[in-house]
Amino acid sequence: MNISQLLINIIQTKIDIEIKGLCLNTQSAQPGDLFIALQGKSTNGTDYIKQAIDKGCVAILVDSKEIECAIPSIRINNLHKYLQILANTFYNNATKINVIGVTGTNGKTSVTYLVSQLLEKLGIKNGLIGTLGITHNEQIHFNTTPDILTLYRVLHHYYQQNIHYAVIEISSHALAQNRIAGLNIKQAVFTNLTQDHLDYHHTLDEYQATKQRLFTLSCVKSVILNRDDHHYKHFLKVSKGKKQTSYSLSDFNSIKIIQQGFLVQLDHYVFEIPFLGEFNLLNILATLNSVEALGFKRNNIIPLLYQLSTPPGRMQKIDHYHAWIDYAHTPNAIENVIITLQKHYPNFKIRIVFGCGGNRDRNKRSKMGRIASKLADSIILTNDNPRSENPQTIINDILSGIDDSFKLDIIKDRQLAIETTMTTLKKNECLLITGKGHETTQQLFDKIIYLNDFQIAQNSIKDI
Repeated sequence: MNISQLLINIIQTKIDIEIKGLCLNTQSAQPGDLFIALQGKSTNGTDYIKQAIDKGCVAILVDSKEIECAIPSIRINNLHKYLQILANTFYNNATKINVIGVTGTNGKTSVTYLVSQLLEKLGIKNGLIGTLGITHNEQIHFNTTPDILTLYRVLHHYYQQNIHYAVIEISSHALAQNRIAGLNIKQAVFTNLTQDHLDYHHTLDEYQATKQRLFTLSCVKSVILNRDDHHYKHFLKVSKGKKQTSYSLSDFNSIKIIQQGFLVQLDHYVFEIPFLGEFNLLNILATLNSVEALGFKRNNIIPLLYQLSTPPGRMQKIDHYHAWIDYAHTPNAIENVIITLQKHYPNFKIRIVFGCGGNRDRNKRSKMGRIASKLADSIILTNDNPRSENPQTIINDILSGIDDSFKLDIIKDRQLAIETTMTTLKKNECLLITGKGHETTQQLFDKIIYLNDFQIAQNSIKDI
């Protein structure tokens, strides 16, 4: 598309150049792209113009100041207001995709992953976009929900691949920053709401209000709501007028805990769910109700549920050991995963390896320390993603919630912490390694290293 055609409803330009794509982040830029250099809260897109040119971008839009560079640049006042228009104009097939949007503090990744799996088993090709990446596409992204231009680009390409459904994790940041503006979100799923991201939203009420925006969108026709969550009635109220479906653990006729997961009865079906934790039973119910609301018959869905698998880094078991990797990084999540092991392995002691991310909600650190010391038998504190914070400061914050009498170990080197606990794990112990889950890198100040909890744990076994 010619840039003059792209900007025809925004600004007149005499620049004559063909654009192959749009990008906000130079790390995902491709040759022929138009780089949109926004002024952010902490960074300015104009600082990355050289990188954009090096990546092959052929023109730049700026909103902060006139610039001179090796490729054409156009200044547009309040540029951020035109992102949806730009995305919709260039990627005009994106809004033809039927989107299932999943939001909540915990469970987004699992539910989107499970819904996508189930649709595939029912013969519906679909795209999955979220924490684990983007399927059927090579586009790079760095957030739970990609920026608006990446979303539109991916969905546009899905349509070209004859994919008509997409299951997307929708974070509170994405809602606050209008990353999903204009998308054809037909269904919204609510998993739960607990403390997280208060460094960004400041209060739980603000966090909740941001999440609720998804359920007020006019394009959303049906909503799937967790009836067991304390905030259920608030989401029910804001989604009034839409087709409402709720789910609860009480939907099961019976639930029996086994070491591998659960043996359940649902309607007239009795089957095994090979996942640990009641929260995964809720994830299964959210998945069932989501797909059923799309028009599939329950009798065709239920027999497929036992075939589903959990996503990487979500209660992911280490082969031949009572050890699991989990993404739990909030007070509620860390409580749930410890209680989960206590229920499935009541005669085992629980060891937990965890830390907290830097430059994020400091308030939750002491809470996580308090919960872990109350429920687990032993703790090994380590680094998560310290980012630009001093790792010792983060650990001190966690320690402030732990009684001085509780015995614990501190091993800041995360790889060493995992290796040590794996090689010293006793037969009557269960081990939880939490916080990073599927992630494969760790950031310490300006250094990013490869680090994969699951691989470290598995390799530790080989060395024993």
